[in-house]
Amino acid sequence: MDKKQLILNAAMRLFVEQGFHDTPTSKIAKEAGIANGTLFYFFPTKDDLVKALYIDLKTQMGGCVAESISGEMELKEILRGFYKTSLTWAMEHRPEFAFLEQFNNSPYARKIANAEMDIHTRPLLSLLQKGIDDGLLKSLDVDLIYAIVSGHTFGVNKYLSGKTFSQTEAIQVMDETFELIWKLITP
Repeated sequence: MDKKQLILNAAMRLFVEQGFHDTPTSKIAKEAGIANGTLFYFFPTKDDLVKALYIDLKTQMGGCVAESISGEMELKEILRGFYKTSLTWAMEHRPEFAFLEQFNNSPYARKIANAEMDIHTRPLLSLLQKGIDDGLLKSLDVDLIYAIVSGHTFGVNKYLSGKTFSQTEAIQVMDETFELIWKLITP
């Protein structure tokens, strides 16, 4: 594993365990088994490290989600694919998803450039906007519909993480909660 990835892995573990504020870069370097100077070579500031980790994890998750859908699917099935794949990824990558949730609820979320955030949200926002334009989704602001879908995704992940489910039971929860979300956003 390369040094940059060692730093990202160590940072993710420590940020999830101790929070952003209580995790100094020296501790990340030690956990990664590299010198402080090496960490700063790749990430000049702690802010740069936090943002790079967010982008890395969103890219990983987005790749999994993109593989689960096809442009030939109906809107409902595409959204179901986004939802279920996001939750499945979250269950298989609990620390990573915990970091994403922590990031989204931190001041760091406001520090990342809109262009960088758009890369990860644009496909879903475009899909939702098309659904609104075609009359398949409620005529609401696209950002509101996105907030409803993503908020429920985080909430259902917390629910699934807080209990023990078989894979069949977890899929049933995902299917049932997706239907609830679908009813919220459709006319």
